[in-house]
Amino acid sequence: MGSEGAAQGHEAALTAILAQVSREALQGDGLDEVLQHICDCLVRNLPVAIASIILLDEGGTTFVQEVWSGELDLSPPALASGWPVTMGAAGRCVRMGTPQLIVDVDSDPDYVPGNAAVRSEYLVPIRHRDRLHGVLNIESTRSDLFDGQVRDMFDAIADQVAGAIHLARLAAELEEANRKLEALSMSDGLTGIGNRRLFDRQLAAEWKQMARERKPLALLLVDADHFKMLNDACGHLYGDECLRELARLCSRIAEGELVARFGGEEIMVMLPGRDLAQARTIAERIRLRIEDASMAHPSSPVAGHLTVSIGVAALWPDLDTEPARLVAAADRALYAAKAGGRNQVVAVEG
Repeated sequence: MGSEGAAQGHEAALTAILAQVSREALQGDGLDEVLQHICDCLVRNLPVAIASIILLDEGGTTFVQEVWSGELDLSPPALASGWPVTMGAAGRCVRMGTPQLIVDVDSDPDYVPGNAAVRSEYLVPIRHRDRLHGVLNIESTRSDLFDGQVRDMFDAIADQVAGAIHLARLAAELEEANRKLEALSMSDGLTGIGNRRLFDRQLAAEWKQMARERKPLALLLVDADHFKMLNDACGHLYGDECLRELARLCSRIAEGELVARFGGEEIMVMLPGRDLAQARTIAERIRLRIEDASMAHPSSPVAGHLTVSIGVAALWPDLDTEPARLVAAADRALYAAKAGGRNQVVAVEG
């Protein structure tokens, strides 16, 4: 085969490797796996001692993660506490923003020895648009590996890596945004505690869990006494502030449990694993703590401060019964507390 045919064969082989890198990158489930597949592919198909992808922090001043592959021992500077771009050939690649070809590692002032057998190194910035994500680092035991075509291939691979990182970070940002939206959709805008949607979802989950564990599930339904009179006398802004304080006090007493705004001035407290007696004790603590807060209620026929009525119910869940039965029991208990004069706790078996 002539020199032209050899060159064409060399180019075809490199093109095939580039295509394989593309295919293998698509097989990864996450960014780390994608980058690992790329490094493994390069080491498997080329006379490469070490292939690594070194990622930068958000500020672009420190290397914070490295994915690598190779049969030779690798002892680069540790990344546990960060590796500043002021050191090493990889740092120089970042500082200059251009590929760095080292044909003789022994004569390069920035080369950090990682393996005595390495003779040459090629480093390419991993860049997507204006953002520099890191460096693709290739080390070889040969001095003549990095000819023009091989460098072009690694440049193209660096572009692929940049695209993969960009897409992975977009996906992570989207996932985080979705998590925040989900959290917002499950919280009450006025009080910051859970809303009815979160309560319904959590009740269904806890009902099944307590049924499996053969444990009781209790609910407290807390209602601000004569709340409409409070709004009429003091205004809705003051009423809103009182609701926020009610939510805060309930959350403090029932720390670690779900506290959700059930509707209007009603707050539901869910107590998995608590029986009726235990739930009633917590309810009484909440009632007394709200009394102690002495939030003024000048038009209340019960007291000169805000009070609450609390309905308590508990059941031993089973999968043949709907959790709505427990809610209905708590509602009946609350009605009894109101009918009995308010500012009290009434507990009923579901």
